[in-house]
Amino acid sequence: MSLISLIATIVVIGVFYFYLAQSWGVKQWTIGTNKLHSLPRYYGFWVSLASMIPALSLLLILSLADDFLFKSMLNNFYPSDVLEGNLVVRAIAFTKVMNLVEGIRFGEPEAWIQTAANAWIGWQRVSNLIITGATIFSSLIIGFLAYYRMSPEFRARNVVERIILWGLVACSSIAIFTTIGIVLSVLFESIRFFKLIPFQDFIFGFEWNPQFEGAERAGSGGGTATYGMLPMFVGTFLISTVAITVAVPVGLFSAIYLAEYASLRTRAIVKPLLEILAGVPTVVYGFFAALTVAPFVRAAGAYMGIEVASESALAAGLVMGVMIIPFVSSLSDDVINAVPQSLRDAAYGLGSTKSEAIRQVVLPAALPGIVAAVILAVSRAIGETMIVVMAAGLAANLSFNPLDAVTTVTSQIVTILSGDQEFESAKTLSAFALALVLIVITLALNFFALQIVKRYREQYD
Repeated sequence: MSLISLIATIVVIGVFYFYLAQSWGVKQWTIGTNKLHSLPRYYGFWVSLASMIPALSLLLILSLADDFLFKSMLNNFYPSDVLEGNLVVRAIAFTKVMNLVEGIRFGEPEAWIQTAANAWIGWQRVSNLIITGATIFSSLIIGFLAYYRMSPEFRARNVVERIILWGLVACSSIAIFTTIGIVLSVLFESIRFFKLIPFQDFIFGFEWNPQFEGAERAGSGGGTATYGMLPMFVGTFLISTVAITVAVPVGLFSAIYLAEYASLRTRAIVKPLLEILAGVPTVVYGFFAALTVAPFVRAAGAYMGIEVASESALAAGLVMGVMIIPFVSSLSDDVINAVPQSLRDAAYGLGSTKSEAIRQVVLPAALPGIVAAVILAVSRAIGETMIVVMAAGLAANLSFNPLDAVTTVTSQIVTILSGDQEFESAKTLSAFALALVLIVITLALNFFALQIVKRYREQYD
């Protein structure tokens, strides 16, 4: 039985137990001889969750454990040269076996590979039978025991709410541990990079030029590779500034119009049309920037006698600003609508006009949410890659002129890690160092935003 079919079977068993236990609760409720502690549906949820959660947990554990077991058993089929080789040799041998298991053939395989693949297929067949039987049997038995345990005095609602609480805690823990794992993985690789390149050269360097590394290794006498991060971060700052200059006024003013001035009919039409911008793929924005905006900016500059690069930060920033307008507009609109109407009525009662009430009362009260929307838009702009690659290029120029060609941190990370890379070279490890500094800057922005939110939230509570 496939994994999806097995999960579907467990869910069907859970649904069956839900209706069975709920029917029992309804029957007890109708008879009225014993007063139930909880509503009938809570008894259904209890038995249903009891039948599904342990079975799904067992399925996850067995599915992960059998791969580790099979890999260890596969060592008995490896020839001596593979067993005595390094991790790369073993990885190549394992890939050959798995290709054959999946039906991928490249010529006539070696005898030991064919034998190992046949053994793996047999192990997998037996494992599937064991996993299927164990999970279905555990679902039926535990569900029956939970149903048998029920009584009118059983606190089903408390148990169900406790299970849901632990589920929420587990989901929160997954998010937290994922964040910690990302930070630690980037940190460890960055430490390896700083063992090769001095920290001060990376942080305060004015030149980013790693492409000569291959020439050095090839012995061609190429120049020395340099890893100064300032050109990328200046380019990121420049393009993000242009984007925010476009997105914040347009998004905020549109949010004010939709929340305070527009009729319900106009709002119902304009708001969905504005939010469509958030659903446009970034590659489409990149094409628009490269084929339309960038030539227009260059032609406009030539008309005014100003030299504009064919791939300028201004063109990329303008399109990126259009892309993040919905982030500012939608969130600001929700925050402005959340301001209590009593504050507006009090301002009108004191003789304020509508515009004065918005400027002096509504916007200050909504400022924490607006700041959060702007920070989210800034984070989105900093992390954008496709528009920059297609419209601003990959030239790591240290320039504060938006008419020049620049690049961003994310574009360089993508460029460095594209294709097959050797993770022992400084060039590849530099991508992790760039990511680490980007994480630190993003955390600093979020901390700054939280301080603003905290300050003004206390003022207007």
